Amino acid sequence: MSDGARAAAAAALVRVVSGLDLGVVAAYVPVGSEPGSIELVDALGPRVLLPVTPPVPGPLDWAWSGSLAPGPFGLLEPTGPRLGGDALASVDTVLLPALGVSRAGVRLGRGAGYYDRSSLSGPRLIAVVYDHELVDFLPSEPTDVPVDGALTPSGLVEF
Repeated sequence: MSDGARAAAAAALVRVVSGLDLGVVAAYVPVGSEPGSIELVDALGPRVLLPVTPPVPGPLDWAWSGSLAPGPFGLLEPTGPRLGGDALASVDTVLLPALGVSRAGVRLGRGAGYYDRSSLSGPRLIAVVYDHELVDFLPSEPTDVPVDGALTPSGLVEF
């Protein structure tokens, strides 16, 4: 995907979320070719929970958005106080990164299981993908946490 196509998709995602009522959101700062942008995080509102990645695979920690700095893997992470995994109890929607998602709610992540190990029961779980990454079928593992929908540049698809 070209840089121009990624930028257009990121702008479309901002337009899509601007028209949605997601409540209080936990999201992530996209890296590399992941869909989205820091502008997408900003469009979600003034209080967005962002993940803090532990140095070894395990549950994510969380902090409110604000000042960002590179974390242990070079990902931009919030610098504010760490709130622990229980912070997710205060959100209505979690936007998750994905390499793909099926219409059955199977999310394909990068394989480390950070999100699958986190306490995700309760909030609505939405995978953020490009339109072509929403597919009919993906295999699943017993440890995979299903998602409730997909946010694409074309809109929100609920499962």
